[in-house]
Amino acid sequence: MTPHTLQRPLQAVLFDMDGTLVDTERLWWEAVEQVARRPLAEADQPEVLGQAVEHTAAWLAAATGRPEADLAAELHREFAERVRTGIVPRPGALDLLDELAAAGLPTALVTASPRAVADLVLEALGAWRFAASVTADDTDRTKPAPDPYLAACRALGVAPADCVAVEDTATGVASAEAAGCAVLAVPSLAPIGAAPGRTVRETLAGVTVEELRRMVAPELRVMSWNLWLGGSEVDDHRAKQLKTILESGADVVGLQETAGTAAPELAEALGWYHHRAGENLGVLSRHPITARFGDPAVGFYGAAGVRIAVAPGREVDVWTAHLHYTPYGPYEAAFDGLPATELIAHEEVRLTQLRDALGRIAESAREGVPVVLVGDFNCPSHLDRPEVAWPVTRAAEEAGFADSYREAHPDPVAEPGHTWSPIHPVHEDGSGRPEPQDRIDYVLHRGLTVLDARTLVTGSPRPWPDVADNDWPSDHAAVVTTFALPPR
Repeated sequence: MTPHTLQRPLQAVLFDMDGTLVDTERLWWEAVEQVARRPLAEADQPEVLGQAVEHTAAWLAAATGRPEADLAAELHREFAERVRTGIVPRPGALDLLDELAAAGLPTALVTASPRAVADLVLEALGAWRFAASVTADDTDRTKPAPDPYLAACRALGVAPADCVAVEDTATGVASAEAAGCAVLAVPSLAPIGAAPGRTVRETLAGVTVEELRRMVAPELRVMSWNLWLGGSEVDDHRAKQLKTILESGADVVGLQETAGTAAPELAEALGWYHHRAGENLGVLSRHPITARFGDPAVGFYGAAGVRIAVAPGREVDVWTAHLHYTPYGPYEAAFDGLPATELIAHEEVRLTQLRDALGRIAESAREGVPVVLVGDFNCPSHLDRPEVAWPVTRAAEEAGFADSYREAHPDPVAEPGHTWSPIHPVHEDGSGRPEPQDRIDYVLHRGLTVLDARTLVTGSPRPWPDVADNDWPSDHAAVVTTFALPPR
């Protein structure tokens, strides 16, 4: 198993101050009550929570007839005094800031409070924790307008879509979402409902960097696996297949050589959705399948696909393909010494099969929906063996598909990623010749971001033919890729 992780799409985390990082919403509420000279009620929340001093002062002026400027000055004094003497970090706030710093992710403070108050809080929390800060004094408009969050993104040099904003009020949430940020809402005094692109938690305690990464771009882990005649060569193969899928953390599995029944049986045991196509292909998905593509009676070789709903309004097409195994290029190169021109010419059958699959993918594609194409192509990649312009993988590349494993592991010498074969160290004809080891199983994609890609073989499989007791129930390694969906 060869793990690798690329840079996550999350670029920065933007924190509201009052009620989010520090328990100042209560202090602000008390200050407004003092200036208003009456207890505040639930009906007053929209004019108080998350609002700038000037907004609340104008509201009080309209209600009391007192001069707005005097009210604003008094609110400033009362709130600042309470902050100096009563500031308390919210549960989990400092731990999360420390974890973000350890991960090298910048943070910004984005508040509707004035600079004088924000600086007091920054001093208490540690101003070094923040790469930038935006206050009510720094933009023409403050929350719920998007200006503060847009200003923070400009200061950090990041796009709003690559950021998570952490807020505790509906006013702040509206500001962050208007700017285009994903939002983690941690309500302090008033509830906040869930919505697309918004995550609601009771507390920051326990929130991790990985959770924040997923809020920016939901993840999808895709596995390609040739089951080897359904797994029938290995004892207790179905239980071993289930164990492998569960331990891989896969969300979707494109299967080849299913022996007809593997997809429905595995799906039933997992409690997942599935698509069975012919006697050889299948797709398992923990996410709902909303459409099925390709010929449902496809032969032993071919392709089939599904559309899955990863999250509300977030769909991905996943196709699985199995291409013919003869003539097999690595044998012809290693054993027969054929030149590149002949090796390329002998790929015609597989190339025709892949082009048919690419045509079906094009027919079913929907604008804005990413596509993943997995499978056992039974041929090497032009990215691995540049001396031969292997046409099958080149055709996929020309159709816009990127090779996820080679994105994560660009050097084929350092990370060959062989999938054929964990049980064939020598050729099975009895000659004792070493079996060519090659990468012939793929997870290709169009429109996603690769976070991690690896090959997967569990245990230490015994070589053929002594395979019945192997923990690994296949003659291929699997390929597992974790993707991030694109920002909305």
